[in-house]
Amino acid sequence: MTGRTFSGRYEIKDRIGIGGMAEVYRAVDNVLGRVVAVKVMLPQYAADADFTRRFRQEAASAANLQSPYIVNVYDWGQDGQTYFIVMEFVRGSDLKTAIQQRGAINQRKVAEIGAQVCQALTVAHNQDIIHRDIKPQNIMVQPDGNVKVMDFGIARAKNSVEQKTSSVLGTAHYISPEQAQGKELTSASDIYSLGIVLYEAATGKLPFDGPDAVSVALMQVKDMPVPPRDINPKIDPGLESIIMCALAKNPAERFATANDMRLALNDYLAGRPVNLAAVAGMGAAATAMLGGAAATNLMNRVPENGTQVMPAVDGAAGNPGTQTMKPVDAGRNRNSYRADSSEGPKKGPIIALAIVAALVVIGVIVFIVSNGSAKQVDVPDVTGQSLAAATKALEDAGLEVGNVNRVTDDTQEPNTVTGQDPEGGKQAPEGSRVNLTVTQATETFELPTITDMTPDQAQNLAAQYGFVLQANGEKASDDIAEGMICVQSPEAGTPIKKGDTVTYIVSSGPDSVTVPNVIDDDEATATSKLEKLGFQVKTQTASSTNTDEGCVMIQSPTDGEKVKKGSTVTITISTGPDKPETKNVPDVKGYSEGDAAVALENAEFKYSVTYENSDTVPGGSVIRQYPDAGTALEPGKTVNLTISSGPAQQPDPSGGNNGNGNGNGNDGEGGEGDGGQDPQSE
Repeated sequence: MTGRTFSGRYEIKDRIGIGGMAEVYRAVDNVLGRVVAVKVMLPQYAADADFTRRFRQEAASAANLQSPYIVNVYDWGQDGQTYFIVMEFVRGSDLKTAIQQRGAINQRKVAEIGAQVCQALTVAHNQDIIHRDIKPQNIMVQPDGNVKVMDFGIARAKNSVEQKTSSVLGTAHYISPEQAQGKELTSASDIYSLGIVLYEAATGKLPFDGPDAVSVALMQVKDMPVPPRDINPKIDPGLESIIMCALAKNPAERFATANDMRLALNDYLAGRPVNLAAVAGMGAAATAMLGGAAATNLMNRVPENGTQVMPAVDGAAGNPGTQTMKPVDAGRNRNSYRADSSEGPKKGPIIALAIVAALVVIGVIVFIVSNGSAKQVDVPDVTGQSLAAATKALEDAGLEVGNVNRVTDDTQEPNTVTGQDPEGGKQAPEGSRVNLTVTQATETFELPTITDMTPDQAQNLAAQYGFVLQANGEKASDDIAEGMICVQSPEAGTPIKKGDTVTYIVSSGPDSVTVPNVIDDDEATATSKLEKLGFQVKTQTASSTNTDEGCVMIQSPTDGEKVKKGSTVTITISTGPDKPETKNVPDVKGYSEGDAAVALENAEFKYSVTYENSDTVPGGSVIRQYPDAGTALEPGKTVNLTISSGPAQQPDPSGGNNGNGNGNGNDGEGGEGDGGQDPQSE
């Protein structure tokens, strides 16, 4: 997929994620020159005609969602048999990764994230779009701490794949009870899922977990979660009550709208009391459960991050097929957060305004009368003092601190008074107010990441935040594409002020070299070839029956591998075949056959013998040997010995052969005589 260009415009660079229905790639929009994210549908969904129809419809709907807390959908299309969505490229990490790395998150940050997600949901719900798959994996946390919600409408399109079944889409750990039962969904389902997310973020743990998706879905339907403060006692009771309200089993007992939940979270963040009395069903009713029948199969382990299609655990009867799931008014017959539940004309506000107006009139009259005869006091000069010291000095003089105007001034300590009205030395009525001008340090912010951007893109971001960019040359990089920023200083996340300078280095491309093949080259040739490419060469030796002596038999890294310039390549030079161990053959000439055999066996040699007559060497002794004494020979080899059988027997000069027994002895034909003597001897 890398290197492919969709619709002649979106050039795929590298894969950055994979989910249950798509792969996500970083890409460059060659028309607008910006980095985008391209979500490519998996083949099993792209092949489904109903899915593609719903996909087009939902992608178009999601593209109309405009919110700073929603990932923008720019485009969608089809390239061959591949369907894709082009989205805003969001830098940062998903909330699930943050929870896995840090555990429980600061509760104020949890509330801020929840309020931003609620605002995103409000925009979607107002356009009749229900997310259906709110989970921390779909919430991106940006370097500035703000969040963006992903995948609006895409989950809904995926439902079309499971037509005419009672299956439900979702991630088991985050689906609502009604979603687990395959019932028609409302915006309250998203509120429940967000409650699960906030529970996990505040405690570091999921409220429900089990060995498979069905068991977790049953827990969503039947079980109440452990209160968050039982897991993390540091959680504020107000935040806990918001989370538990969102997790009510009955949709009617949750917040009426995502905006109501946002208001409650904002009250908590502002330190105002979180009053959930107006939310229907709070209290004992919050323990109600929807019930449900057990489903015991169809799923194995729960995928850690994946959206999945699961069997409905209850309520499937009479509900054939996947629901069209047209959003309905989730807040119908429910009271809104902060709502006035009284009936009839709203007379309260009119009466209150009348009372306030009367009090204002009385206050003005009292002020005029009192100022007419108020005692005049000297206004002390409090410039140069800290705000605390100035406040005390003014109160000691019978005056009060009025408006405090904050100005940025890094030349003085923060909270230093640099101006006042009235000025010091003048007189003012006792009890009147003195307005102060007080210094504050230049506002800082966390530097966003500019790596993997083009310099032009980084410049746009710098203009948005107010810092100054300065180029600092180029550097090779195997990870960042050529022309993109690979190093920034300070690093992303560092607190900086407006006007601060941020330097960057642009990637000049990979700093790697392909290792050549030097096998069977002689040592000098191989070394020269490698050094010309910038490698360090290390040599070692080993014997080999397959490679000629003096040539390379092994190299590491092997040919074709890509390594950094200057890396070391080790080559092993053949010393030829192993040379066997030898011993000198002992001198056994003149030895008796037995002594010679012992001497050779002690020297680990074998021997063989042949016999011949000898007039000079006694019978049974060694006449000669081969190999000769002193020859180097491998142990186990054979030494050939020639053994004397004594002098050769001389023939009888009288002729005729002796018989074998007594008889006449004529011509050797003796019978059984006594001597078989030659007859002439008689």
